[in-house]
Amino acid sequence: MRGGIVFLRTSRFDDVKNFYIDRIGMKVWVEQPDITILQHGNLLVGFHKQDVSDLDALLTFFYDTREEVDAMFAKLSNCATTEPRENAKYKIYNFFGADPEGRKIEFQTFLHPLPGMFNE
Repeated sequence: MRGGIVFLRTSRFDDVKNFYIDRIGMKVWVEQPDITILQHGNLLVGFHKQDVSDLDALLTFFYDTREEVDAMFAKLSNCATTEPRENAKYKIYNFFGADPEGRKIEFQTFLHPLPGMFNE
């Protein structure tokens, strides 16, 4: 098995972990002392309990359809920072939001064909 994990420090470990599980729908992949690694499809994100937080990241979650993006917007409207819209430059439909620490999150669907997914 090969893959990768993005690790982010968080000073609000429980709030952040619960947000991504309860609100986004991520699944726990691995639990370690002071670390939870969450999974959304092929995305693995590890949150590490620390005194400071990494807030400069942008976590993007992609979906198959506009309807799924709209459903996430309805679910997360209280933390959305934009409305869903089509972005002609990148050929996507997306919106942005923020997690409990203010870390940027994006929800999108591609409006163009994609190459074979995750083949080597």
